[in-house]
Amino acid sequence: MGKIIGIDLGTTNSVVAVMEGSEPKVILNEEGSRTTPSVVAFTKDGEILVGQVAKRQAIANPENTIFSVKRFMGRSIDEVSEEMKMVPYKVEKG
Repeated sequence: MGKIIGIDLGTTNSVVAVMEGSEPKVILNEEGSRTTPSVVAFTKDGEILVGQVAKRQAIANPENTIFSVKRFMGRSIDEVSEEMKMVPYKVEKG
């Protein structure tokens, strides 16, 4: 049987776990933490940053740092028009 992975995608933080027997085991991120900030950033050099490193550079690169994505998921562009004004990155119709 294959491995079972669970992802808790939170607005602020996310957690990933794998089933080991009948118990879930949280997978630690590169920094040894159980939770990872739900943040992704794109640098000028084309590098993709995830988690804490993306969050750390958000002030210097706000228009290319994506966060709080859950508020937009599953909703039409008309439903999120007000929320779009509250983030520095561009939100496009999917």
